[in-house]
Amino acid sequence: MALMLIFGLSLIFASGVLVLRSFTLARTERRRALDQIAVYGFRSTAVAEESADLRATLGDLATATGEKALARFDGLRASERRLRALLNSAGMYGTSVASFVGSRILAALLGPALLFLLSLTGGLDLRLLLGGALMTVMGWYLPYVRLQRRARFRLEQVDREVPELVDLLVTTVEGGVGFAAGLQLASRSIEGPLGQELRLALREQSLGLTPEEALRNLSLRVDSPATRAFTQALVQGESLGVSIGMILRDLATDMRKRRRQAAEERAQKTPTKILFPLIALILPAMFIVTLGPVLMEAMSFLASS
Repeated sequence: MALMLIFGLSLIFASGVLVLRSFTLARTERRRALDQIAVYGFRSTAVAEESADLRATLGDLATATGEKALARFDGLRASERRLRALLNSAGMYGTSVASFVGSRILAALLGPALLFLLSLTGGLDLRLLLGGALMTVMGWYLPYVRLQRRARFRLEQVDREVPELVDLLVTTVEGGVGFAAGLQLASRSIEGPLGQELRLALREQSLGLTPEEALRNLSLRVDSPATRAFTQALVQGESLGVSIGMILRDLATDMRKRRRQAAEERAQKTPTKILFPLIALILPAMFIVTLGPVLMEAMSFLASS
């Protein structure tokens, strides 16, 4: 019974999070589009108008809470650089480490707050205490797990898009277009995380960084194998004076090999992934259908004898 209560509280908490996310989904998409436009240097006044809403107030509260927690606890301060790298990998450049830590703390406080409200209406028992402890643990760890999942999916998406970027650069460079102009054309054509990172790199170049420094920053922001191979090949080729067309051609061949190897690796993992649903879902149903009538006949025969 206690496990069912804990499971029910977890489902209620998860459904509440999903409902709140559904209310803020349109605003999140609008803000993401405005952030993408801001990469080009244009800042809309709608962002400033949204600073007075409830979300901005909660964001300020989370930032203040996170700053106090970072100043007080050495363990959180030690993981600040790792959290910053994880936020960059997830594409959350506008979210500070203090705001993220404060959000985790506020989410973890929902469980004790709910227990306090329940204590005002009635008594508390062990099951409610266990449910509140579970909600506290979930409130602390779920944002971090979600951030890791978002960063991993974003890096995987960038890895899938890098071969198309290399092929596009090969086409433009061999067609007589310079590498910088080809990179600008690619940044306009490619959407998603890779296009955003390319536009950020071009923005850094316009602010005074060299192309090598912008590519190194791109590799630091997006720490994926395909991005590292792309940036290292271009930086080394530029330093050694090798033709950029030859580098891109060899890199395109290498990217195709990497994509083929990744597809073969995913195909080899498929039997292992199928094993769990096969054992947990399919085999019990087959046993019930095939052995069920035999067991029923055996039980009736033993009962009659």
